[in-house]
Amino acid sequence: MSRNYDSLHDPNAEYTMRELSSGTMGVTAKRGGGRDVEITDVQCTMVDGNFPWTLVRVYTDAGIVGTGEAYWGAGVPELIERMTPFLVGENPLDIDRLYEHLIQKMSGEGSVEGVTVTAISGIEVALHDLAGKILEVPAYQLLGGKYRDEMRVYCDCHTEAEADPEACADEAERVVDELGYDALKFDLDVPSGLEKDRANRHLRPGEIRHKVEIVEAVTERVKDEADVAFDCHWTFSGGSAKRLADAIEEYDVWWLEDPVPPENLEVQEEVTKSTVTPIAVGENRYRVTEERRLIENQAVDIVAPDMPKVGGMRETRKIADVANQYYVLVAMHNVSSPVATMASAHVGAAIPNSLAVEYHSYELGWWEDLVEEDVIEDGYITIPEEPGIGVTLDMDTVEEHMVDGETLFDEA
Repeated sequence: MSRNYDSLHDPNAEYTMRELSSGTMGVTAKRGGGRDVEITDVQCTMVDGNFPWTLVRVYTDAGIVGTGEAYWGAGVPELIERMTPFLVGENPLDIDRLYEHLIQKMSGEGSVEGVTVTAISGIEVALHDLAGKILEVPAYQLLGGKYRDEMRVYCDCHTEAEADPEACADEAERVVDELGYDALKFDLDVPSGLEKDRANRHLRPGEIRHKVEIVEAVTERVKDEADVAFDCHWTFSGGSAKRLADAIEEYDVWWLEDPVPPENLEVQEEVTKSTVTPIAVGENRYRVTEERRLIENQAVDIVAPDMPKVGGMRETRKIADVANQYYVLVAMHNVSSPVATMASAHVGAAIPNSLAVEYHSYELGWWEDLVEEDVIEDGYITIPEEPGIGVTLDMDTVEEHMVDGETLFDEA
């Protein structure tokens, strides 16, 4: 998706270059050392993976291109197009300044949370890739360096018989033995056949027993070979969530994720403090301003931001810094292509309290074909030392799997 920017020089246009060079955007001093680079265009296209991945490219007058990714969602490409004039002519090395400028410019269009933050996140990731290439350093170096050379990955697992405890245990064993993962996650918001009214969020005793059977079957099967988390997708009432968390306390549960809806922080805090089962929350909160409330109220044991959704790489780093003050671990939610997955791994490498990054596409045979490099090996991501994020789009694969109606990036 691209556009004509001649209107930026039109004094009657809504946004002119004079406006863009005033106020917070007035950084014009020459830098030297090959750092005098200007953004010329921003484009995106959607790839039809197990989610509609939104890939973002930021182009410069130096011929260097940065690649990023925004969390999937309707309206993200249109918002990226809307923000492109705010970036053209700017130096991509000013990542923080450009990020804050987009937040300010889009404040009337919802940059506090939601899809607008997601669109900005995709641009921010691309800026890190671009800045790393310009400065010839890996992206983790822009975040302060690294604590680890490889990032642990947890595999989000599924079965056709997702409500069958033994089927879940069989799949856990297969993923550990055949695919090499030592960290897994399974869904617990699956039908038990005992439901009376799913709308009221109440778990009947038989439903809780069924979920305990899944937890018991999976954890007993893998034992110490893998850590196992369980996801509830914001499905249950506070009372039911507390009863469920209490019922699985005796098992080796890595964490119980999103047991109650995300809006009410007080209920979330009450559930977390009622149990010794670790509780993970965070993928439906935006920016450090929202995530910090979970952490400061000690309403989470593990915070789970989704990097290309929450605000980008530096925003995730800020969340991790707050979490570290409360000795809270960070396990990044991730349903992305290899682009944002690798970007998340850079963030994970750069923070001390990193636990793991999610992988949600193990059933998609061509996931890793989207980039030229290998990404996950034996359940871990080796952090690249190449400049930027360290992955290169395979344009043939991008073109083959584009969402209907999308167009390939214009490389001109």
